[in-house]
Amino acid sequence: MTAQIFTGAAVFDGTHLHHRASLRVEDGIVTEAGPGEEVRLHGGILAPGFLDLQVNGAGGRMVDAGCTAGWLAEMCAIHARLGATGILPTLITDTPEATSAVIAAGIKAAQAGTPGFLGLHLEGPHLDPRRKGAHDPALIRPMTDGDLSLLLEAARHLPSLLVTVAPESVTAEQIGQLAAAGVVVSLGHTDCTWAQAMAAIAAGATCVTHLFNAMSQLGNREPGLVGAALTQPVHVGLIADGIHVAPPAIRIAMAASDRLFLVSDAMAAAGSDLTEFTLGGRRILRRDGRLTLEDGTLAGADLTLPQAVGVMTGLGFPVDVALAMGTARPAACLGRSAELGHLLPGRRADMVHVTPEGKLLGVWQAGSRIV
Repeated sequence: MTAQIFTGAAVFDGTHLHHRASLRVEDGIVTEAGPGEEVRLHGGILAPGFLDLQVNGAGGRMVDAGCTAGWLAEMCAIHARLGATGILPTLITDTPEATSAVIAAGIKAAQAGTPGFLGLHLEGPHLDPRRKGAHDPALIRPMTDGDLSLLLEAARHLPSLLVTVAPESVTAEQIGQLAAAGVVVSLGHTDCTWAQAMAAIAAGATCVTHLFNAMSQLGNREPGLVGAALTQPVHVGLIADGIHVAPPAIRIAMAASDRLFLVSDAMAAAGSDLTEFTLGGRRILRRDGRLTLEDGTLAGADLTLPQAVGVMTGLGFPVDVALAMGTARPAACLGRSAELGHLLPGRRADMVHVTPEGKLLGVWQAGSRIV
């Protein structure tokens, strides 16, 4: 393949924003300077492809018990066209059989080298029904030895495995075993106290799922999980759609922690014109940028990561910070910074061309343009 030199746009390499810069790509890899065919861009920013660690569905389908490796590949392709060139397909609280089926499909997708497949995110079922959100409370349950064994085995075969748990539904020993096996243990859908959150973090939890949503809040005498998330060295997911978290709360969180990263929490409606779909037999309505159950409970988000970047820059945050929240920071959360989230020599040329306002202008995977 002829080397290409991308010019005409600023380049965000995952850490720094370079103006009047160029980027050379050869055989799908970012390379050092050299000759090549110019690809002229017209303004905007060339950045690493976005990494979305919480993606529940796309194209009219959710991640569920009927999931296959082929469907995961289709889902990855849909989200790549929306700007996320790497995703963690996410199964929300479901039956043990569904969890096993999704893990099996994920392992096959990994073995097939599916473009954009980073691994899996299992959001539940080991949560707290008091903070269920849109999860089915009938399926929420404590982690058993059998559950733990399944997750430890899955971690051996998946590129990354992120598991959201509530401290109330797992033990410190279980968290420790998962973390030792390379699982990213995230705390969420929990009414835990500060002390319980701190104990889970001490045991090996390194992440918090969708900050502020479905968790114990920051109080003057009980800081809860929000307090722990904003004061401890953990990675913190944020749904920045302007709906799940109010702008002043986003500003407070950003002032407190430099480990926040963007997630879409996308559902089946992503990449489609659906106005409603079902989740566990319940209707999900898509109205005015919101996804809700019929009773108004938020059920995921109608959001892409480029849009989330636009929300962050619209709130006044520097564009390089907003871009890092969708690229380098999620890579760090997975412990894969040496591989993902940067445009540096030797890295795969998964790239997006965006405006600071979050408009998606182009997407490339391994140097080939797909949008």
